[in-house]
Amino acid sequence: MHDLTGFQRDILYVIAGHEEPHGLAVKAELDDYYEQEINHGRLYPNLDDLVGKGLLEKGELDKRTNVYTVTQRGVREIEARREWESQYLEDVNAPTTS
Repeated sequence: MHDLTGFQRDILYVIAGHEEPHGLAVKAELDDYYEQEINHGRLYPNLDDLVGKGLLEKGELDKRTNVYTVTQRGVREIEARREWESQYLEDVNAPTTS
């Protein structure tokens, strides 16, 4: 996960949170999150990179629509990232004493 861009991590998280989303569904989620339109020329090459890294699988819903699922490796990478993040965020929610 350390070699992914923030955008690629966001794609991976969006796909992990949905059951076999297609590219346009991922785009819609990211459009909302980034509060701007994500163009196809940015999204699809990054999806292909994640497939190439073995973090996503790409399947066909029909002849025009691809669906994406997170691989077991992708799930392990997400879990490892969350563990890494949590070590730094534990104190964020702790009450402060003065």
